[in-house]
Amino acid sequence: MTTISRTFTVDPAPSVVLEYLKDFSHAEEWDPGTEKCQRIDDGPLTVGSRWHNTSKIAGVSTELEYTLEELTDSKVVFAGKNDSATTTDTITVVPSGSGSEITYEAVIEMSGAAKLATPVVKLVFEKIGSDTEDDMVTVLNRL
Repeated sequence: MTTISRTFTVDPAPSVVLEYLKDFSHAEEWDPGTEKCQRIDDGPLTVGSRWHNTSKIAGVSTELEYTLEELTDSKVVFAGKNDSATTTDTITVVPSGSGSEITYEAVIEMSGAAKLATPVVKLVFEKIGSDTEDDMVTVLNRL
């Protein structure tokens, strides 16, 4: 299992940040690995909403189905799954001055033959974590 965590601040208030982040299709804007992310159900964005995500990481394309697992006034949790990996992305947003402090944690668990790549996955996702932080700060500060 690999865990990557970053904490940073942005200018918008928590309610603005969470309203944006609860729609995982926005990952196209702030996740450097995401090439395409489309919602695959209808209706209001609530716990149980689902997305099909296509990513390219270290030159390898992968597809996961993500589900909104938790949504509160300070946290959003997405779980993604395919045959070789399970990922849980937890984004906590709390007030910080007039803006927000965000803690983004990604837990990636490889399965099957892909489990052998876990040490490499850690290195790759540390870099992606830093890039995600940079992109997320830029995108959220535009809200």
